[in-house]
Amino acid sequence: MTEPGPVLSRRREVGGGSARSLLMTILGEFVLPRGAPAWTSTLVDALGMFDVEEKSARQALARIAAEGWLTSDRVGRRVRWSLTGPGRRLLVEGAERIYGFGSGEPNWDGRWLIVLVSIPESLRDLRHRLRTRLSWAGFGSPAPGVWITPRPGAESDAKLILDELALTGQALSFVASYGALGAEPDMVAAAWDLGDVAERYRHFIDEFGTLHPRTPDDVLRAQTRLVHEWRRFPFLDPQLPAELLPPQWIGTKATELFNDRHKHWGEAAQTRWSELTGGEAT
Repeated sequence: MTEPGPVLSRRREVGGGSARSLLMTILGEFVLPRGAPAWTSTLVDALGMFDVEEKSARQALARIAAEGWLTSDRVGRRVRWSLTGPGRRLLVEGAERIYGFGSGEPNWDGRWLIVLVSIPESLRDLRHRLRTRLSWAGFGSPAPGVWITPRPGAESDAKLILDELALTGQALSFVASYGALGAEPDMVAAAWDLGDVAERYRHFIDEFGTLHPRTPDDVLRAQTRLVHEWRRFPFLDPQLPAELLPPQWIGTKATELFNDRHKHWGEAAQTRWSELTGGEAT
């Protein structure tokens, strides 16, 4: 029997400081790899390390369960939480996106995917939803109604988005190389705000480049914060080919820092999580 899908679009998982978002990071980093349930108190205490009050933590658990990602069962007086099938798939997909993410797409053949879709100004909500979804998929818009990406294979992503928004019949797509008019770097600058992305990378490097946690709890907090902040970048950075990026692109340095810190803190953070899961009361 096929499990019912969750009620919330996966694309809403884009960082943020809420208890719910932070809990999703904890589930993906510590609960998913074990494939075992987690007690309420473990999850509440983990969120408490980030100054999330117990009431807010329990509300976050309830929200995620209502969205279809978690299910609970009672063992005596205690409650434990397990990932549903859709919840596991969501977090596996997120893990692949987070840990496989790196700045710059290799071996670009110079081809662009262009998608043309025009929405009347009066349908502002629909325009906003389309812009949000295509931007998260790595598309940029150098002109109204024009969306581009240097990944022709992303046409399937665009079609899925357009189908969901009932806009497929109003769209055109084609693959082409840049022509003789204008300058390709100018088109890239108009389509993506790489300056803003670079600034976010700088903040990430400033925050984690000098962070040296000492206690087991400090390491657990640092690892969680590291992943929580990094999980935003796959939705912010379009991962353009090196030929289209500024020289010495700061995203490369940030990627190296994330991979180094995640590996360096990983074992100690997982060990501390294992200690927290043993014998607590709900």
